[in-house]
Amino acid sequence: MTWALRPATPDDLDELVELRAVVMRPDLERLGRYDEHRVRQRLRDAYQPEYLQIIEVDGEFAGSITMRPAGDRRWLEHFYLAPHHQGRGLGTAVLRDALDRADADGATVWLNVLQGSPARKL
Repeated sequence: MTWALRPATPDDLDELVELRAVVMRPDLERLGRYDEHRVRQRLRDAYQPEYLQIIEVDGEFAGSITMRPAGDRRWLEHFYLAPHHQGRGLGTAVLRDALDRADADGATVWLNVLQGSPARKL
């Protein structure tokens, strides 16, 4: 598997919105907070392509990651992988790359996750 990051563009928004809805659904349903419209609208409202990178595997869309600068820290946001790419080491590789770049910049990385989410292990 060959993966790469590329800068996001405004044209990526629709695909990202749908990926977020799929990936977030189990956790939001578990918390009783899944709303089909809201899960999509929140990303539309917060979309900042200047900080978001698209993850591609063999040239095809596989997910996204954001390392948004905030002073001397970076906020890890919008880290989504398509379900068929999960559990194969891709997320670990992408996260390691992002953390290595933050370390090189001397930045601390911050992360917010939903209560009880498997992402808490990050």
